[in-house]
Amino acid sequence: MSSAWSRAFNEYLAPLLRRPAHLQVAALCLRERGKRREVLLISTRRSGRWIVPRGWPMQGRSLAEAALLEAWEEAGVKGNVDPEPIGRFHYRKVGEGGLRCRVEVFRLKAKKLADVFPEAGERKRKWVSLQRAAKMVHEHELRALLRALD
Repeated sequence: MSSAWSRAFNEYLAPLLRRPAHLQVAALCLRERGKRREVLLISTRRSGRWIVPRGWPMQGRSLAEAALLEAWEEAGVKGNVDPEPIGRFHYRKVGEGGLRCRVEVFRLKAKKLADVFPEAGERKRKWVSLQRAAKMVHEHELRALLRALD
């Protein structure tokens, strides 16, 4: 590597690679079906990939409360959320120019699934086993978290 290229890399590109990930929150919505636990996956609005409800922290709300609100807005789920995260995963947000995000995941015990909710016409929802969910999501750290809960 030339010294000019090396200087340019160290000055301009290396700091970008060291930037901290932007924080998001997610709700891992769970329900019991007999002896089987299921997780609710929702589709993304753009590509239709399967994900868990997630979004940005909200002023005046704890991270767990923000995850609970995201579950309502994106999936129509009401329930009880654990105050502490059960894990985290990282991904690059496609619509934001590849913004690197760290997502803190909160367990949500689903009590009710509404038919009418803010993003009802924009997403699909599907209850699946934890094992099946791990095969459906793209983020490898989220896959590992789902498998660990199975």
